[in-house]
Amino acid sequence: MTTTDMPRRVDAAPGQTASRKRHRGAGGGGLRRAVPATTLLWILACLYGLPVLWFILSSLKPAGDLFSYPLTLVPHHPTLSGYLTAWRSANFSQYFINTTIVCVITTVLTVGASCCTGYALAKYDNRWLKVFFVCILATTMLPSEVMLAPEFLVVRNLGLYNSFGGIILPAVLTATGCFMFRQFFLTVPDELLEAARIDGARELSIFLRIMVPLSRPIMLTLAILSFQWRWNDYIWPLLMLNDPSKFTVQIGIQSIVGAQNINWSVLLGASVISMIPLIVIFLVFQRYVMGADINAGLKD
Repeated sequence: MTTTDMPRRVDAAPGQTASRKRHRGAGGGGLRRAVPATTLLWILACLYGLPVLWFILSSLKPAGDLFSYPLTLVPHHPTLSGYLTAWRSANFSQYFINTTIVCVITTVLTVGASCCTGYALAKYDNRWLKVFFVCILATTMLPSEVMLAPEFLVVRNLGLYNSFGGIILPAVLTATGCFMFRQFFLTVPDELLEAARIDGARELSIFLRIMVPLSRPIMLTLAILSFQWRWNDYIWPLLMLNDPSKFTVQIGIQSIVGAQNINWSVLLGASVISMIPLIVIFLVFQRYVMGADINAGLKD
């Protein structure tokens, strides 16, 4: 074979070259579109984060520096006296235990009740269920203050006044939780349930072994929201409890406020202490919510 008979390198096909150019162009265009969106998100994060940063740094200032002029963001003489005074002046350990009991029990019951209700509303065809769903949504149109009086009378007549049960039971069923689960279960194909029924699975088995695992992201999201709602709840526990040994965190913070004057350094320290469990819970569980695949187990 002569040198002229040697095979020559074949250039890339025109289609492949064009495809590479399109990929490069798409990457550049995607980057150009991502930069303004990312910049806007950083600006919004700074706008929302600045008050929180100011709040936390102010809790490290002595009481005399909080209202000094000109106002400063960074404390000149940082101190933890506000935190120590707040922890010593209030029975925070008992408040944390009480609030944790209320929040954990309420969150478990809320997630369970909302999951069952949302599944029934999404997968069972009954006109009375539709009416019931409309009634649940109608509760969101009423201000919570309007429902305080009838709820208080019902709980008192049930003998649950000044008890954790009186705080937990009215908060179990939420319209938000029912709506979240209903909308999620509507996205699950009915063919998946029919296939399970053909294989001999019962309704309870279908719900517990198929639908509940699929709804894990919604369960975690609602659990975080429910825990946050109950932890920050102030009005309802204030109406239901009169025993200081059963007070929750928010009532405990209110007890620090004096009738004539307010020690802002102590109040800010107590408020930051009350935020710590919520921050920890969000940091621990956010990766499960953000990284969960809500379409796991489903096929096109």
